[in-house]
Amino acid sequence: MTEPIDPAAVAELLDRARIDELHSRYLFALDWLDAGVIASLFTEDGVLDWAGGVIEGRDSIHAAVIGMQAHFGKFEKADAPLRPSRLRHFVTNKVMQIEGDTARTLAFWFELDNDNRHRWPYVGAYGHYEDELVRTGSGWLFKRRTIFNEMMDERKGPAANPAW
Repeated sequence: MTEPIDPAAVAELLDRARIDELHSRYLFALDWLDAGVIASLFTEDGVLDWAGGVIEGRDSIHAAVIGMQAHFGKFEKADAPLRPSRLRHFVTNKVMQIEGDTARTLAFWFELDNDNRHRWPYVGAYGHYEDELVRTGSGWLFKRRTIFNEMMDERKGPAANPAW
């Protein structure tokens, strides 16, 4: 005998999958420094709170990512006899709280770098995200993304567990 399908449970699973996709799209865009995609993942009045400061609004987020290109461009230099180095970000251990058309998410992130002579990967930084999301006509978007970075005293995470 098959159990009946619970439409609310299916809707929640779809929301979770779409939020997972949002997180992944953000990191792909970050690693390719795609300012247009990153900005498009935020609401018009979205906030990015990161090591570079608190940036408000989609246009300002776009401009900030353009500024990142010069800073992170160093990872593209082929200063060794091997291929150019790369920077890659990953997200894991996601916790989601979805309430109607809003959601909060927490997730750990870490960054792999290979900017050494032999291009061996190493963990360059790690921390966690605290996000506020909204469902829009075009899907889930970041209303606010706060990035904690354990490599920086001024951006380290809280002493208490932030998960609900």
